[in-house]
Amino acid sequence: MAVGLLVVGGAAGVYLGQAGDGRQQNVSARLVVQSDVDEVSLLKSRQNELAAARAWQREAEGAAAATAAVEAKRAASKARTLEKKAIAKKKAAAKAKAAASGALVPYSGPIPTSCKEYVGNRAVGCALTLEAGFKIDQFPCLNQLWNHESGWNARASNAGSGAYGIPQALPGSKMASVAADWRTNPATQIKWGLGYVKGRYGSPCGAWSHFQSAGNY
Repeated sequence: MAVGLLVVGGAAGVYLGQAGDGRQQNVSARLVVQSDVDEVSLLKSRQNELAAARAWQREAEGAAAATAAVEAKRAASKARTLEKKAIAKKKAAAKAKAAASGALVPYSGPIPTSCKEYVGNRAVGCALTLEAGFKIDQFPCLNQLWNHESGWNARASNAGSGAYGIPQALPGSKMASVAADWRTNPATQIKWGLGYVKGRYGSPCGAWSHFQSAGNY
């Protein structure tokens, strides 16, 4: 019996030892799983933080680019304004100098391709005819009209009547309604003449037709 009890007790001890080892292994396994879960959670958290940081950086870069674009546009607009003012100032100075010296004021505007066959004041007259809203086929009439009146000479003066300039305004001072430099600026004279022709005859060809029948316009 004593031997039997020893055998039974030894077997029970072995069983209890195995059970204890099993519980310990289960605890260890749970700890490993929990550690893995915590590590995955930490990695996800870091990934979210990195994604948020990248999104913020892109937003900041976009805002900076937009601000830079606005500043560049503002600077370009300011530069164009200053350039226009400088050009206008230069033109005004040239006109003032010409007026003071009595020299004719040079024309600074563009000459269209359709007017390239003309030179000097006739080229200016052609350009301003188009600018006034007339078609190119009206300019030959204006050319013939003012060939007869002044030969396109901006200083042409009729001592008897007091008519002056390319369109032979009577009196010449009428052309001051366009600009004060009417004595020395062919463009001022031409603009006034085109306005006169349009208001009284409707067109250069209308004025030329009247001139041919009446000898004046």
